[in-house]
Amino acid sequence: MTERSVKKSQTVDVAPEEGGKPAKLNGLLALTEAAMAGGGPERIKAQKDKNKFTARERIHYLLDEGSFQELDLLIKCQAKDFGLKDKSIPGDGVVTGFGRVNGREVCIYAQDFTVLGGSLGLAHAMKIAKIMDLGHDNRTPVVGLLDSGGARIEEGVDSLDGYAHIFRRNVRCSGVVPQISVILGPCAGGAVYSPALTDFVFMVQGISQMFVTGPAVVKAATGEEVSFDGLGGPQAHAGKSGVCHFVAQSEPDVFRQVRELLSYLPQNRWERPPRVANPDPVRRSTPLLEMLCELDPKRPYRVHHVIWQIADEHKFFEVHASFARSIVVGFCRMGGDVVGVVANNPGHMAGALNIDSSDKAARFIRFLNAFNIPIVTLTDVPGYWPGVQQEHGGIIRHGAKILHAYAEATVPKITVILRKAYGGAYIAMSSKHLGSDVNFALPSAEIAVMGPAGATEILCKRELAAAKTPEDRAALAAKLAQDYSNRFANPYQTASTGSIDEVIEPSQMRMKIIRALRFLKDKRAPGQHVNRGNIPL
Repeated sequence: MTERSVKKSQTVDVAPEEGGKPAKLNGLLALTEAAMAGGGPERIKAQKDKNKFTARERIHYLLDEGSFQELDLLIKCQAKDFGLKDKSIPGDGVVTGFGRVNGREVCIYAQDFTVLGGSLGLAHAMKIAKIMDLGHDNRTPVVGLLDSGGARIEEGVDSLDGYAHIFRRNVRCSGVVPQISVILGPCAGGAVYSPALTDFVFMVQGISQMFVTGPAVVKAATGEEVSFDGLGGPQAHAGKSGVCHFVAQSEPDVFRQVRELLSYLPQNRWERPPRVANPDPVRRSTPLLEMLCELDPKRPYRVHHVIWQIADEHKFFEVHASFARSIVVGFCRMGGDVVGVVANNPGHMAGALNIDSSDKAARFIRFLNAFNIPIVTLTDVPGYWPGVQQEHGGIIRHGAKILHAYAEATVPKITVILRKAYGGAYIAMSSKHLGSDVNFALPSAEIAVMGPAGATEILCKRELAAAKTPEDRAALAAKLAQDYSNRFANPYQTASTGSIDEVIEPSQMRMKIIRALRFLKDKRAPGQHVNRGNIPL
């Protein structure tokens, strides 16, 4: 037999079937089509009736067009009990893979509520664990789209073990790659702890809920009656618990917000945030900020106006906007580079630090430090919020978190004192000796142990007690407070000791910050810092 005849005899018959495609290819297409059908037309219709997208529609809304590569499409549930053996469970109720957002790679998973209510079984969990491992090992962000009824009861402890696999990987990825959770339906019981371990949580009005125990269990246990939204809806978690960082009005809106957030973040701890061309002049003056110098120190204002003035193109992407509003945190660009902003907000509680605002700021600072994002701090703080509730609630313990976060951070840190900076809160807001690199102050800054009125009450107690009438006492107190203010409650005394590097004109604030940021850009090489993760605080 010749070599040619041997080769001919070994060729495979690939004659097409009647439909024009090889039989094996037709088999693949049939399997793929069945797996991608989810829970079928009726369940998809039920999903649509709730104004919710399907899992694959969500992925395609979020990712760049045509960039999604699905993995584990044909995986099957291995459990056999309680009728699972006879049920069709396409992909075990979760779609996983990778794709691009704004041209950059991300790993993604989306739970499919049309398949057994998106419940989590062991195969479902292992699919998520695999894509998280890929994100960790390939240094790409991990985005989870959650829409699930919780643990799959039919699989018993296997489903609980599945959550443990995911939680462990959440912690492994913490501080290594950004992790984002988007809640697009129910998220109950143990399922809520994976989002809580991630860096940012998004929710959507009308369709998102998160709770450890549902309304029925709450009523049985405590007698309290509460709706799903009242217990675990977006407003409850965005404004009260602080679990939720962003609230969207619709699914397209939430995907737009996720894409915007990712545009500010590096891919991993070994990269810097993406730099963009800056059409906004670095030397643009900010004369409107001169109004701060004329403002009554007791008069409130929204610090957002200051941030908008100094940010490139006046754009600021706020994080946790509805929670602990006495402090404002978020992202902006200055000179084309991403910075994280932490600012006291005199428009709420006079900008004082309390339990929630300390937690909010501390976790955000630790995220910035993990991912090489410089910190710009705008200080206008009268102190820590007083009260029995705050003391008994642990303001000492919680207040220490912000001190720890700033002192630990090794990224570039720039502080501007706008008005008040009193007592321990002055130290906590990235003071010079807590480790800030460059500290500026406006001429309106008041830096002291406490406010002039309180200080003179202590320092001049005998003089005030000697006043003959209440009117005399009030007049003397006002004079002494003014004298104290002129001597101590101003930036020049602090600048003379080196605790302030420069007292600057308000119109030059943007230029001064950008100049300092550019000088500090090589302070720390990405990835060379110790990774302590971003534990929920």
